[in-house]
Amino acid sequence: MKTIGLIGGMSWESTVTYYQVINKTIQKQLGGLHSAKCLMYSVDFQEIEEYQSTGQWDKSGAVLSAAAVSLEKAGADFIIICTNTMHKVIPMIKAKINIPILHIAEATADKLIENHIQTVGLLGTKYTMTQDFYKSKLTEKGIHVLVPSEEDIEIVNSIIFQELCQGQIKESSKKEYLRIIHSLYENGAQGVILGCTEIGLLVHQEDTSVLLFDTTTIHGEMAAHHSLL
Repeated sequence: MKTIGLIGGMSWESTVTYYQVINKTIQKQLGGLHSAKCLMYSVDFQEIEEYQSTGQWDKSGAVLSAAAVSLEKAGADFIIICTNTMHKVIPMIKAKINIPILHIAEATADKLIENHIQTVGLLGTKYTMTQDFYKSKLTEKGIHVLVPSEEDIEIVNSIIFQELCQGQIKESSKKEYLRIIHSLYENGAQGVILGCTEIGLLVHQEDTSVLLFDTTTIHGEMAAHHSLL
């Protein structure tokens, strides 16, 4: 079994889910008392968020690069970043290490193709929804990406940072997300990506008939399977 290096803490709320998904997947595959071999470097999300909001991606990239280097030195065989947004700085991280990084958008694209999805809605932070670093990984695979209106982008982003990253789960916010998900479906989306690792804490498949793709689960399962190759 390979050792998984997790860069977490963005937020720690969703990093908990990563740990659960990875270990449940390993136990399901191997049975018995098996669990995943993993190392975790959990950053201070306040620092990362301040760099995000001020456009200092080079500084946030430096923090995550240092984390990745530490994980490699500690014995990790590959890295996963337990967040969608910070995949923006993967090129910086790759330049500092000699082990692979499993990209969350590439894992999601593979799952969409497996489910014959050609047009998909994307929810996430405003950076993920409006910038190309994430969407390009989907369009490269021939998948058309829809995002909410500008007003709804702000609603989705605010709920992520002001509530979900702080462990607040509100029914009113779930209703807003479900409204936005349905709007994307009405505009042609065959499914919707929960493209922020916290969204799965709020919205679940049983809440809607629209097909949902939770990136936390997809990425965690991919990491577990990769560790067994």
